[in-house]
Amino acid sequence: MTDPIFNLYYDEIYSSGLDPSARFPVSRYQKLHHRLKQVDHSNSIQWASPDLAKVDDILLVHDEQYVERFLDGQLTEKERRRIGLRPWRDSIVERTLRLTGGALAALHDIFQGQFIAGNMAGGTHHAFRDQGAGYCIFNDLAICAEKALQEKDVNRVLILDLDVHQGDGTAEIFKQDDRVFTVSLHGLNNFPFRKKVSNWDVGFENETGDEEYLESLAKVLGHLRSMNFDLLFYQAGVDGLATDALGLLALSRRGLAKRNQLVMDWCEEMNMPMVVFMGGGYAKPIEDTVDAFTDLFMEAAKRVKKNVTATGSFPKISLDEVKYKGTEPTW
Repeated sequence: MTDPIFNLYYDEIYSSGLDPSARFPVSRYQKLHHRLKQVDHSNSIQWASPDLAKVDDILLVHDEQYVERFLDGQLTEKERRRIGLRPWRDSIVERTLRLTGGALAALHDIFQGQFIAGNMAGGTHHAFRDQGAGYCIFNDLAICAEKALQEKDVNRVLILDLDVHQGDGTAEIFKQDDRVFTVSLHGLNNFPFRKKVSNWDVGFENETGDEEYLESLAKVLGHLRSMNFDLLFYQAGVDGLATDALGLLALSRRGLAKRNQLVMDWCEEMNMPMVVFMGGGYAKPIEDTVDAFTDLFMEAAKRVKKNVTATGSFPKISLDEVKYKGTEPTW
């Protein structure tokens, strides 16, 4: 086992690779990188720049013709509109390969002995085998799952998707694959409006708050304890925030911080390595999204630095804990 450190992958092209006028909040990666460097006083995050993903790895999941047409700039206007990252720029190709490369690099760190690793982007769960959608071009969760399953010690992977939007692409890709168990907690009335079937779906009505959400998550994690997984992929979108422009739920920053704690407590109890994928976040102001993602990555860094191992007991949750009484997280 290597020394405990949280490797976080980031490249400036995560922001600069998209047109500033796009409806997607392109500045959030740059802002988050700056914020994390400001608050990480103990240097608990080790920053790394990802390489480009290899086409062979992408083809583990995606249709060859779709991949080639994207790389050659030959997607139709309809396909680009479905993805939504318009106006289209040539740099989106390198950005996508670099973003996917960050997820694969974090996975590689897990196989080098890290307990948690992360990519400061990704969680592109709306991408299907032969098409992109909802700001997603290649499905990095699915690519990493297939890559992980090539390892002799990995027999089953858990994808826990806590983005406010259902992980429809991931669910569809693995719908007949027992090696990957897909779980999605999402808004019932949100995009995608035609949901796919995950192994376990939990849908929430509009304006669902912290207490109901966290109680549901605790029950899901409790049931998952009886299943055998070798690796967790955590899609940690923060678009459930009450201030999110696309979210429709009413979660607080404190509630999302508690969500992350529950997931990481569970991982420690199960002694299961975790790769963190950033997921969605479109708050107005965007600083609310940046705050919530700061909490996510600082919590991951704290866990790695403390080198916490399995506790042997599932965290018991009282109503006071679920309400997450107290001040906003500070770092």
